[in-house]
Amino acid sequence: MCFLQLLFLISLSEISRLTLFKSVIMNKLFKKIRAAIVDFAHSYYDVIKALAFVGAIAVVFWQMPRAATFKYEFAKSKPWQHETLYAPFDFPIYKDDETLNAEYDRISKSVKPIFRFDDAQMDGARESLLYDFEKQWHEGAHDKAKTQELLLSVYDTIENSGVVAYDKALDDWDPEAPVTLVRNKVARTVQLNSMFTMNTATEMVQNWVASADDDVDKQLLISLLLNNIGQNVFYDAALSKQELDVAKQSVSLTYGIVQKDEVIVTEGQVVDERIYSIWNSLQREYAGREMSLGETLRMQLSQLALVILVFVVFAVYLHLLHKKEIYSELRKVNMILVMMLMMVIPSYWIMTIHPTYILVMPVSILTIMMVTFFSSRVAFATQIFTILLISIAVPNPFQYIFMQIMVCSVVIYTLSTQRTARVTYFKTSFFVFLVYVFVYVAFSFLTDSDIDVSTIGLLGLNALFTLLSLPLISLFERIFGFTTVLTLLELSNTNSPLLRKLASTAPGTFQHSFQVANLCEEVLFEIGGDALLARTGALYHDIGKMKNPLYFTENQRNGYNSHNDISNVESAQIIISHVLDGIEMAHEAKLPEQIIDFIRTHHGTRRTDYFYIMEQKEQGEGVYVDPKPFTYHGPEPFSRETAVLMMADSIEAASRSLKEPSEKSIGDLVDNIIAKQTEAGQFNNTDLTLRDFETIKKVLKKKLMSIYHVRIAYPDK
Repeated sequence: MCFLQLLFLISLSEISRLTLFKSVIMNKLFKKIRAAIVDFAHSYYDVIKALAFVGAIAVVFWQMPRAATFKYEFAKSKPWQHETLYAPFDFPIYKDDETLNAEYDRISKSVKPIFRFDDAQMDGARESLLYDFEKQWHEGAHDKAKTQELLLSVYDTIENSGVVAYDKALDDWDPEAPVTLVRNKVARTVQLNSMFTMNTATEMVQNWVASADDDVDKQLLISLLLNNIGQNVFYDAALSKQELDVAKQSVSLTYGIVQKDEVIVTEGQVVDERIYSIWNSLQREYAGREMSLGETLRMQLSQLALVILVFVVFAVYLHLLHKKEIYSELRKVNMILVMMLMMVIPSYWIMTIHPTYILVMPVSILTIMMVTFFSSRVAFATQIFTILLISIAVPNPFQYIFMQIMVCSVVIYTLSTQRTARVTYFKTSFFVFLVYVFVYVAFSFLTDSDIDVSTIGLLGLNALFTLLSLPLISLFERIFGFTTVLTLLELSNTNSPLLRKLASTAPGTFQHSFQVANLCEEVLFEIGGDALLARTGALYHDIGKMKNPLYFTENQRNGYNSHNDISNVESAQIIISHVLDGIEMAHEAKLPEQIIDFIRTHHGTRRTDYFYIMEQKEQGEGVYVDPKPFTYHGPEPFSRETAVLMMADSIEAASRSLKEPSEKSIGDLVDNIIAKQTEAGQFNNTDLTLRDFETIKKVLKKKLMSIYHVRIAYPDK
């Protein structure tokens, strides 16, 4: 029996040891799984950001024009700065536009306009003439046969010669110029003035009848002829244009040929008219030439390599210099990439359809939007990388890059100095146009080129299109959840509907919020941060008090306190609920999330100590009071702006309870409140430093002493 008991005890010991071993193994396994999950969560954003950049690379490469581009920059009357250039293949030398236009003008003058003779109209009118003659003839002193003979003779002479119908095209023609007259499908050349017009036909009728014998009825002849002679020769615009087009097609577009490996220009040689013409011809051949499979593959690999390089360097730039404020947030990275693609892809489309219209593409919209949402440094860098992507496809990249960089710099300067009003964006559009025109004219003089008015018109359209940045800014605000300076200025206006309602429903809370906003603004100016965002958030942080305004001290009048009629727990719940009520009201008013964050965090996870202590006193010593019903739901402040609001809110409210505000009492109040909030861990998620805390205390003390008109105590002599 003892042996069996011993065996049983040994078995239990082994089982316990195995169970403990399994527990240790499982704990290690769970720890590894948990660590893997944490690592995956940390790397998740990096993976998504990498995929975003890969997607941008794929879209840019997919939409990039595939035509071969001329790799040299050249300018007339300037020395060739590269190595000796040889013809890569046989190509013709094209005539310039001025030469072609001169030849076309010569051809236009040599091609005779075509007129069509309408016999059917003439024959019908002749029968009508004879019918009217018989009907209107009256026997008398005149000879009928002679009158009829003269009538037909004059009519046939005029009509057979032709009566030309009026056409605007005839105004600029020489009356003695030869024209082609088509009659019965037979064409012959006649002079334009050999045919009659209605005016010359009328004069001819009157002269011929006046010189006739008296035995004919002259009055009847004039009446019948003028009523029946009509236009029977018509200008055929369609046939004339067809003839002119055929003649123009016979004009040769070229005047020579350059053989493969023939020297085009040597190093240091001045570019004259002939070389300039050959260059333009080679560039034209590059644009329309069908590339071989090897050339196509080489070009595509080169384009892909350049696109990858641009995006990789841009990603490294954001990671190294703007990791905290931009690269760490996925939505900001995605927003920047979308804005870049919004400029690059349409530019590629324009280059594919009509390269000249690339000047219409308002690339400066990107700079305007980037300055509005981010800093000037990020805006300038993003614009540079975007311009580099576009310049891969444009025919004259140096001039394009130079022009866009100058415009980008002006836009950044204009909006950085003042972007608090929408009229600034209209001024920026005007400055963009001036810079574009200045750079274009300067390059025209530099390359000895003519200034094209139509090009200036395209630049004007470009500047006008930059105003599209205003609706695009609003659209991106909604899509990506950002809040711009323009929106903050509109929200911080105390005449906005929600703030007007707060002022009328809870006037004490409104005054408190206004003072807190001023304190936050001053503090953020000193320690650095978004002062306007903090001010706007402070104005709205207590809007939830509008639901139960009389339960808050600043709104109570006549010494009556509504909390006297309810329990401490109920009072605490009403006080705490103003945060949730404020969030709900803010959502109904469609306030931005960045403003709602101030409502969420301005009490953090602190307790309503007054009602908690009162409840402890009522319950008596030794009775545990659950702090949860007396604790705000949080979260804690996560930025310096929301942290400053928590400090300013508590200190401004507490300062009202000071019976005799003095330099010492205000200083102690500020130090104690900030110390308690810091000990409670309310600022653990912020980036505030010890120096920032000292600056915050100094500014708050100074502002409160100004509010309560406290004089600084001077030391005794």
